[in-house]
Amino acid sequence: MKILNCQAVAEAEKNMVFAARLTQRGHRIARMDDLMALYEKSFSNDTVAVIGGLPHPTVQKFAFITVAIVGASRRFLAQITRHQNEVKFMSASLQYSNYTGQADFAVPYEVLTAPDFVRELYLNSCHEGMDCYEQLCNTGVGHDAAGYATPQGLRNVLIISATPYQWKHIIGQRVCRRNTDETRIVLLKIWQELYALSPVLFASGLTGPFCQRDKCLEGKMTCGKMLKEDMTPEDILKMDYPAIWEGGGT
Repeated sequence: MKILNCQAVAEAEKNMVFAARLTQRGHRIARMDDLMALYEKSFSNDTVAVIGGLPHPTVQKFAFITVAIVGASRRFLAQITRHQNEVKFMSASLQYSNYTGQADFAVPYEVLTAPDFVRELYLNSCHEGMDCYEQLCNTGVGHDAAGYATPQGLRNVLIISATPYQWKHIIGQRVCRRNTDETRIVLLKIWQELYALSPVLFASGLTGPFCQRDKCLEGKMTCGKMLKEDMTPEDILKMDYPAIWEGGGT
């Protein structure tokens, strides 16, 4: 995955602080020059941390951060697109793309770390689905209809654009252990990149799963393994997914 507009993170911080200050200084703004002076006013990391922790999400919605994901499965696509508020998606299309001879498959972490025969069983099933896809295409059936035969593990390309507030919300929900491993891994990597650009705005206390910020909200479905408040996304990746942690989680 890659953040396509890294500058948007700094822009988000600036806009967030500006918006918060604006609510308290309307009486001082008589001309556009006054507004621009406030917009360009400097701020500290402490200011970002304080405003980011306030229960006023609107100030975190004046920038969109766009992330590209290459190689996640179509099952991940089905899960992540449930988030619709202030989030936009664009995905490779089964209608227009021809995967004949081009298919590759995401391997679930549990299968990846299983004995060889388990991985072979899984991949053979994926290839059987694509064999059916190719046979359907060869009979003249369109890619769209043939796409119903493709496995959920088929790798995909996805673009997601969301406000900082929504990224924090999505990460908070999707790095919880109640999600599939693939979804957790992808969102942990996204969080890792956002955290590197702004360790204040995307700090663990503001961004991580609910058990890091307060308490587990899953009730009887809890995993019972709360994450420490100071754990970074890199710490979680190393702890929960050691088999794929290599050179920074690639």
